[in-house]
Amino acid sequence: MFDLDISKIALIGAVALVVIGPEKLPSVARTVGTLLGKAKRYVADVKAEVNRTMELDELKKMKETMESAARDVEQSVHTASSDFEKDWADTTAGLSSDHYEPLAPPPPSYQHPGKKWRVKRGSTPHWYKARQGVRTKAQSSAARVARFRPVKRSEHV
Repeated sequence: MFDLDISKIALIGAVALVVIGPEKLPSVARTVGTLLGKAKRYVADVKAEVNRTMELDELKKMKETMESAARDVEQSVHTASSDFEKDWADTTAGLSSDHYEPLAPPPPSYQHPGKKWRVKRGSTPHWYKARQGVRTKAQSSAARVARFRPVKRSEHV
């Protein structure tokens, strides 16, 4: 873009030092640097936007070609199916139901067994066991004896 080498940059710096002065030169240099950074970022954003627009156009073209190819395939399948249906109708038109005999008996139809295999049928509900006083948890014989041992009352009352 600009042909700047070291000698030209030094000449620009010397002129800026004379014109602006040594007191304001650092702040001016900072301001110029931030402005150049903003300009570079703006140019990069514009380039990215142009690239995105170009890619979007390419994607739209690709979408249109894919849609046209899908329409062509759909039409060919539709024509092939209609040709097949015509051929099938022509082939089966000469067959009457009186002359047709199946080669093998049809398989038996499926009948659902009627079971609910997720439901246990043989178990008694816990609420019923608790109401009837049925033991639901196993207990060792020593624990059972200790639980039901009669309490000895002392005779020295």
